Amino acid sequence: MSQETGRRVLQIEADAIASLIPRLGETFDGAVELLANCQGRVVVTGMGKSGIVSRKIAATLSSTGTPSVFLHPAEAVHGDVGMLVSGDVVLALSNSGETEELVKLVETIKRLGIPLISMVGNTDSTLAQNADVVLDVGVDQEACPFGLAPTASTAASMALGDALALSLSEKKGFHLEDFARLHPGGRLGKRLAKVGELMHQGEQIPKVTVEAGMDAVIYEMSRKGLGVTSVVEDDDRLVGVISDGDIRRLLQTEREEVLSRTASQCMTKDPLTISQDELATGALHLMEQRKITSLMVTDASRRLIGIIHLHDLWGTEMF
Repeated sequence: MSQETGRRVLQIEADAIASLIPRLGETFDGAVELLANCQGRVVVTGMGKSGIVSRKIAATLSSTGTPSVFLHPAEAVHGDVGMLVSGDVVLALSNSGETEELVKLVETIKRLGIPLISMVGNTDSTLAQNADVVLDVGVDQEACPFGLAPTASTAASMALGDALALSLSEKKGFHLEDFARLHPGGRLGKRLAKVGELMHQGEQIPKVTVEAGMDAVIYEMSRKGLGVTSVVEDDDRLVGVISDGDIRRLLQTEREEVLSRTASQCMTKDPLTISQDELATGALHLMEQRKITSLMVTDASRRLIGIIHLHDLWGTEMF
């Protein structure tokens, strides 16, 4: 019985969301355009369950590049309406479109000349009639057997809120790097970190000149502990790398002559590099693809500015 009820609820809510697709038209485009031209913040408001959905929409907008806040309509008419300023856009949610607190708020919104987008289940309602753009989220039925608890209607509103936020994000040219900037903490932020934030730099970079002897190469690799060293010319331009694997192979074939050689004679020339502006995920992909454990970080002139090692990526939770 429980599974049967669960399937029925999910089907009703899925149908409610699917029914929105053919209704997307010029009004949806108008809402996206209005939000894209917002010079202030998007203020999302709603009571009860619609209020909870409003908070989620505001959070999604903010995390995808559109500054947004939630305004409780009951608190608004008791002073919090002061957070509304010229340049804002209000997005108001109400299934009935007649929520008393929201209707009271409309007068203030109009007085301040702030554009209003309503997301309602009744397009003939007071909230809809006073909105600049009306988004219809009406549903045929709630999943609640009594037709009382907001279920399908809130699912539809949340889905349309996501559609608005992501359409707006795309229109504004929001990129992966922007997403990383807005999510600095947690697993997501770590995975979107840039190479420049994780790389070793300055004195931490293992580095020898082309004329350095192999004894100096081995010493530098041991001292920096990354299993590799860069080989540079006088201006720090990267010309090669030497790994501990390279040295082991040389010892197997030229044991007696290794220490008499210079770095330039033993290095791998023109090694693979990465920019400090690349995402850490890109560095990991290159390391996996080439089966290496580190990448030299260079600028546009191939000047060495850092090194990123596989160990540096462990904390990003990409594994």
